Amino acid sequence: MKKIKTTEIMETNSTEEVEYQEALIRVKKIKSFYTHLTIYLVVNIMILIINYQDLEAGESFFQWRSFTTAFFWGIGLLSHALSTFIPNWIFGKSWEDRKIKKFLEKEKSEKWE
Repeated sequence: MKKIKTTEIMETNSTEEVEYQEALIRVKKIKSFYTHLTIYLVVNIMILIINYQDLEAGESFFQWRSFTTAFFWGIGLLSHALSTFIPNWIFGKSWEDRKIKKFLEKEKSEKWE
């Protein structure tokens, strides 16, 4: 029977804990996006209904003022979606690892000077 060292157990537990925390953060981000999406839909549907009811006789519903809120808020919602579902698109995990390594090396060199 193979003996397991205490340090191996601690490393495994800390790795699992880190993975759990990362997964928890990811789930919270997804939940936050779906909440944002729900509020966006509800508010903009209400705005569209109000705009429709306030039309003058013969006035077209398809005007810029009817959709400005949905358009600009939609840009914000799109950026929220990209940051939630494509988080590694620009600043991915490898970028984070390189930056962390760079900062650690810088700190080590400053301590020895």
